Amino acid sequence: MLKITDECISCGSCVDSCPVGAISEGDSKYEIGEDCTECQACVDTCPVSAIVE
Repeated sequence: MLKITDECISCGSCVDSCPVGAISEGDSKYEIGEDCTECQACVDTCPVSAIVE
């Protein structure tokens, strides 16, 4: 499962890129929910490489 690390700058580009709407705003960073299909669209769009497996 994909995970958003503490490197996240909360820019929101991952939210916009997710085709299934699996990313939402959490307390201090965005979070990837159970609906994630691991398509990697968010990984490709993250400007700080904060999304990892």
